[in-house]
Amino acid sequence: MATKIFLTGVTGYIGGDALDAITTAHPDYSITALVRSPDKGAKVAQKYVSVRLVYGDLDSKDVIEEEAAKADIVCHFADCDHEPSANAIIAGLAKGHDKSKPGWFIHTSGTGILEVDDLLRETYGTSAEKVYDDWDGIKQCITLPDQAWHRNVDKIVLAGPEKSCGAVKTAIVCPPTIYGPGRGPDKGRSDQVYKMAEAVMKRGKGFMVGEGKNRWTQIHVHDLSSLYLLLVEAAAEGGGKATWDQEGYYFAENGEYYWGDMAKAVAKEVKKQGFIKTDEMDSVSKDEVNEIMPAGIAKWGMNSRCKAIRGRKLFGWTPKGKSLMEELPGIVEGEARVLGLKKGHAEVATGDA
Repeated sequence: MATKIFLTGVTGYIGGDALDAITTAHPDYSITALVRSPDKGAKVAQKYVSVRLVYGDLDSKDVIEEEAAKADIVCHFADCDHEPSANAIIAGLAKGHDKSKPGWFIHTSGTGILEVDDLLRETYGTSAEKVYDDWDGIKQCITLPDQAWHRNVDKIVLAGPEKSCGAVKTAIVCPPTIYGPGRGPDKGRSDQVYKMAEAVMKRGKGFMVGEGKNRWTQIHVHDLSSLYLLLVEAAAEGGGKATWDQEGYYFAENGEYYWGDMAKAVAKEVKKQGFIKTDEMDSVSKDEVNEIMPAGIAKWGMNSRCKAIRGRKLFGWTPKGKSLMEELPGIVEGEARVLGLKKGHAEVATGDA
């Protein structure tokens, strides 16, 4: 019998690319996807004709429970702060499974959770030496303070195995700054560096928070999807080489960068492509960066440092994608096109403005 998978968030950036990776590697899997509307569903159906669609949003508790109960594996790629959907997935898997044949829940969090140290200290744009890891430091990863972003749902997922008496096995994937062209049916662009490029073009000048000495890690979206694929394959094997539950926490990174260096590189590239006149930088405060972009301080102003050891060690996950710096020219060009500052290929071909 084909492995049954239920997915959320497939018209989003992360979920769409993961859907592409999973369906490409395993056309034999029986996949059901939750979509919000017929318009969204049409985009999925056009590209992935074998995917079964169900309609609802993350508050559609009954739909999510019913589909989770039918599934062997659930991958939650949608809002990582949405508690009702996480609870519904666990409840559904618990209904459809028991300890002898558990259901598998792969949840998407985010390394914004690691900004909690700066959040509590109220330090912005400064350096921090703390580096979290998902191997020797696994206990810290699953016991972060409640004030941390995403911690509310992480706790729900981590409690799932005990709450379900072993009927649900869980893993949390925690990606950092994601970049690269998405291969999914709808959204193909990421957020952090993309939004910075947009903001630089709008304000006409680059910026960084404070001294720009805060650091994050990075991962190409295709490499992130390869980690999801490996976890899905492990779940389909009954657990495979992966670890689950309290040891089922996976960072996904391929090196780190200083936000000050990245901000300078963005401004330089925006100037190079002719969308601003100077690559000089402004140093901005927490309040100023939040005026540039809501929650800008979380995107660009704090530290989120981690090492992805577990996936590499257990099943040989190896990132292979281009670096963020290598993708930067394409990111800037794409954001300029979205803002109407640069013609697309079709417009150039037709001579339209």
